[in-house]
Amino acid sequence: MEYASKEVLEELKEFDTATLFNAVIESMGATQGGKELEDKGGMPQNYTGPGIRCLLPELGRAVGYAITAEVTTNDPDSEAIPWDEYYDLMEQTPVPMVAVMKDVDSRSGRGASFGDGMATRHKAYGVTGAIVDGSVRDLMGIKDVGLPMWGRGLVPGHGVFSLIRVNTSVTVAELRIHPNELLIADTDGCVKVPAGHDAAAVLEKAKEIRETEAEIQAFMRKPGLTQAKLKEFLANR
Repeated sequence: MEYASKEVLEELKEFDTATLFNAVIESMGATQGGKELEDKGGMPQNYTGPGIRCLLPELGRAVGYAITAEVTTNDPDSEAIPWDEYYDLMEQTPVPMVAVMKDVDSRSGRGASFGDGMATRHKAYGVTGAIVDGSVRDLMGIKDVGLPMWGRGLVPGHGVFSLIRVNTSVTVAELRIHPNELLIADTDGCVKVPAGHDAAAVLEKAKEIRETEAEIQAFMRKPGLTQAKLKEFLANR
């Protein structure tokens, strides 16, 4: 697998997920029939649904390659595997990383899947953010660590916390995420750059979109806007 350069990843962090979603669609459409993807309404599988939210928006965006895990938070009879398998994988995954954790417990979300101790360890190993399809606790401690966090909600405790699977494809908030896919997350949610797609191409398209949208916004803010004027402006761009 080819990984994007540090410079590309840093520049991607300057863009919001709405712009990057558009950039992924348009850059893929350029090689898959032009407007075909756009005419079909885009690719909704490319971003998370409303089932998770940004819990610490003040910490900003996270950009990195997905490291995935499935856990249970209460089921005492789960067939657990050693947590070392998860943390060992981190050492083998290029930084930056985004941790993606799914609670597959019979009462998913009843116990916490992530807390401040895990946040400290994750950040030390090169994780830039964590997306949890489950509950989080110790939120103020996580804030102190400085790790951006997404989740379904908050609880104060956990039960028997077990690692079930690691480094497999998971569905989080209606988004299918494969290990090592590039993720960008902010206050709107998470967008992925599909495996095999060029992150640099997405970045260039994002720059074009930002420039275009800025021009259109500036025109629409001028006094005396009419539909006729806007149509003429758009036709002559």
